[in-house]
Amino acid sequence: MDEVDVIVEQWRRERPDLDLSAVGTAGRLGRFAMLAGRAVDDVFKQHGLQRGEFDVLAALRRSGPPFVLIPSVLAATMMMSRAGMTSRLDRLEAAGLVERRLDPEDRRSFRIALTESGRAAVDVAMADHAANEARLLAPITDAERAALDAILRKLLGAMEADGH
Repeated sequence: MDEVDVIVEQWRRERPDLDLSAVGTAGRLGRFAMLAGRAVDDVFKQHGLQRGEFDVLAALRRSGPPFVLIPSVLAATMMMSRAGMTSRLDRLEAAGLVERRLDPEDRRSFRIALTESGRAAVDVAMADHAANEARLLAPITDAERAALDAILRKLLGAMEADGH
């Protein structure tokens, strides 16, 4: 038994009228997400980054050469407000990891470009991040991971279709 089993058993004792069959699964997913999130944040911290800052650098890096996006695309990619994106960009620009460039097609707006330092930083951080996530999932086999991916894809698809 794990900690989630203990909690579910306590609820079964107190509320035998409830169907608690999903509570353990959802509890374990939440607990894994919390613990994995801490481990992920620790890796980014080793690189002087917060998770949100890494996400910006990663979005720019994944976009391919010339590693440039407009702020509204970055904000939409990360499902955040433009104001929140501005503060992230300010920190990354101050660190020399991104730069704002006037948009040649619309001089009223900017494009965000990954600098060489930013590219080097995100490449090293991503290598450590990928190794860390592999370590977190090492207790399960490749087949189990593929099955888990399929199940989570199905669950997420249903939740997103419901507007959650």
